[in-house]
Amino acid sequence: MISPAARDALASFLDHQRALNDASENTIIAYQGDVTEFLTFMTVHSGQSQGLGALAHITTRDMRSWMAEARKGGLGARSLARKLSSVKSFYRWLAEREGFEPTAVLSARAPKFTKKLPRPLSEDAARAVIDLAPLQSKHNWVGDRDVAVLTLLWACGLRISEALSLKGTDHPLGTSLRILGKGGKERLVPVLPAAQEAVAAYVAACPYDLNNGEPLFRGVRGGALAAGMVQQMMAKVRMQLGLPASATPHAMRHSFATHLLNAGGDLRSIQELLGHSSLSTTQAYTSVDEKRLMDVYAKAHPRA
Repeated sequence: MISPAARDALASFLDHQRALNDASENTIIAYQGDVTEFLTFMTVHSGQSQGLGALAHITTRDMRSWMAEARKGGLGARSLARKLSSVKSFYRWLAEREGFEPTAVLSARAPKFTKKLPRPLSEDAARAVIDLAPLQSKHNWVGDRDVAVLTLLWACGLRISEALSLKGTDHPLGTSLRILGKGGKERLVPVLPAAQEAVAAYVAACPYDLNNGEPLFRGVRGGALAAGMVQQMMAKVRMQLGLPASATPHAMRHSFATHLLNAGGDLRSIQELLGHSSLSTTQAYTSVDEKRLMDVYAKAHPRA
């Protein structure tokens, strides 16, 4: 239903995001799906093929119709805000290339929503999760693997995708790891002895050959370990411990930030360790009271 010209424009936009903005593949997939849905709606809404000329003349009313239809279909405010952001990114690029004014699209306002703050685990809960993880599998080596993955999330602040991207050649772990994070941003992460020991125990027990460039963490059948398997294991553990649904593998990364801050770490250092581009993102990852946060700021910015 999308015109060939619009389809070609979208393909060029995605290539631009890959090449110049170093967008991750997940971001590319989201852009593609969001913009395709938008272009499809506009084709049906207008009753005619949306070539580049028609796309340049989309009105504020058209935008409102699209958002109203999305909400009527059950799309939440958060998801609609993301889709609108994708469409705006596409239109900024298209308007610059084609030389038209994209005000109607760029001025569309996303619905307000309450931003969910990450909910880290307490230190005792994080330790309990790691203690209980190896009991979720009948294979001892799988238990060792799960402990190693969770320890990397909590002790090093890795994203689960970053932990699962490690290769066999990364073992044995040194005192630091060079991690390629979101957007291709590279950072150096210190590796605590607990993480080194957990990974070493897993490697010693794993029945598969890990001395190569293949994934370090393996599934039961030898393939790369999927994040979904870690999430399923974590779901079992949190039920047994009576933890809330927010106790996910990613919550271990949240816990890393919060526990480090509570121990006296400064926000800037934690920001670098987590690989955040914005300090405000790091602040959202830290669960501390206002007084504690002000104490950190006071130390970082002492009065004369």
